[in-house]
Amino acid sequence: MCNVRSGTVDIDLDAVLAIRAERIDWRFKGLPAGTFGATLGEVADRGLDLFADGFVGPLVVLDRAALEHNLTTMARWCAERGVLLAPHGKTTMAPQLFARQLVHGAWGLTAANISQLRVYRAFGVRRVLLANQLVDPAGLRWLAAELDAHPGFEFTCWVDSVAAVERMSEVLTRPVDVLVELGARGGRTGARDLPTARAVAEAVRRSPVLRLAGVAGYEGALAHDASVTSRSIVDNYLFHLRELVLDLDFEVDEPIVTAGGSAYFDQVADALTEPWPFRVRPVLRSGAYITHDDGFYRGISPFGRMPGATGLRSALTAWAQVTSRPQEDLALLTLGKRDASFDEGLPEPHVVRGRDGIARPVKATVTALNDQHTFVSLPAGSPVEVGDWLGLGLSHPCTVFDKWQVIPVVEGTTVVDLVRTYF
Repeated sequence: MCNVRSGTVDIDLDAVLAIRAERIDWRFKGLPAGTFGATLGEVADRGLDLFADGFVGPLVVLDRAALEHNLTTMARWCAERGVLLAPHGKTTMAPQLFARQLVHGAWGLTAANISQLRVYRAFGVRRVLLANQLVDPAGLRWLAAELDAHPGFEFTCWVDSVAAVERMSEVLTRPVDVLVELGARGGRTGARDLPTARAVAEAVRRSPVLRLAGVAGYEGALAHDASVTSRSIVDNYLFHLRELVLDLDFEVDEPIVTAGGSAYFDQVADALTEPWPFRVRPVLRSGAYITHDDGFYRGISPFGRMPGATGLRSALTAWAQVTSRPQEDLALLTLGKRDASFDEGLPEPHVVRGRDGIARPVKATVTALNDQHTFVSLPAGSPVEVGDWLGLGLSHPCTVFDKWQVIPVVEGTTVVDLVRTYF
C-alpha cells in the first residue's frame, strides 16, 4: 500500500517501509494466532481471508479502494480550489497513511501536541503545523533541539495570548514561527476578539525568538450541523479571520492563513481564496476525509452538500460476532467502547454474514454499547443467529484508530496490507 518510491514526498519512506519489519504477537488484537512471530509485511503479503484464516473478532478493517478514492478526491478538489492541504494526522496516527496523503500532494501535516509531533518526526515528516499553543518547557526544549539538528524541518504553532508568547520566549533560544489564533465566544482556543488578537501579534513582534508567520483558526467548534444558521456562523467567523489577516504586519513574505476541519472546508476554501492584496498560503487542515464515516461526517461533509461533487466513501468497517440472542428482539455482539467509536453516533449494522459465508443486508439498530458488548435491536422474524458476523459502519473516525494498534486493509475479505498506528 505504501511501496512508493517515485517523486518527492516529505516523509522518510524507508522509515515507513520499516514498519513492515515489526513482528506480530499477542499485543495486537484480532490477528490470527498463526501469524505470531511473522512480520507485518510477511502477513500483509499472504493474502489472508478475514473469515477463513483465523482472525478473531471484534475486528476493524479499512477498505483499500475507498481509501484511495478519498485520497484522490480530496487532492483533486484542493488543487482545483487553489488551497494547500495539511491534514490533521491525529485522525489516524498511522505513518503509512501519512505517506499516502503526502504522495497525493499534501503540503504538510497537522499535529495536536508534542507527543504526536515526535511520532511525525520519527518518520521524517518535514513540514508540520502544531494546531495548539506550545508552552510546556520540556516540549519547547525538545522542539528547539530538533529544529537545530534538522535545518530542513519546518515547524509552526499557534499563539492566542500574550502569556503564551511570554512563556515561549522565556524558554526558547532559537527562532520559531507562530500563527496568531483567532477564536470566538463559545469556541475552543483562540483570541476571543480582534483587539486581543492584535495585542498577541504585537507581543510576537516584540519577542526575540518568535516570528509572526500568519493567522490560524478553527471553525468546527462553532457549529455542529449543516443548517443555514450554522453555516452563517461559520461564514461570520471566517469574515473576521480575513479581517485579522488584513490588519497585521507579518514577518514573512507569504504568511500562512489556515482553518478548516472536515465539516465546513468548502466555506473555508471560499474565504481563504478570495482576492488578497498580498500573497498568502491558504491551508486546510481537514483530516477525517481519508476514511470518511457512516455517521457524523457523512451528514455534514461538504462533499455530501455540493451539487455534482464526487462523494467520499466510508473506508471503515467493524466486524463483530453475535454471541448471544437472549430474546427475540435482541442480539449481543463482541464489540464495545474499547473497539469502536460512540461519541458522535453509534455503529450502524449494514450486513450479516451467516454460516454460508454470504454477506446480506440486515435490518437492525444498535441501541447501546458497553465496554465489551453491543446491544442490537432486531425486528420480528430476524434471521440473525448466534455465531453470525455483523458488519457495521462507524461514525467519527478520530475515535476509532486509537483503539487499534494494527488495522487490516482489505479488498473484499482479502487482507492486502496492515496499517500500524502510534498513539
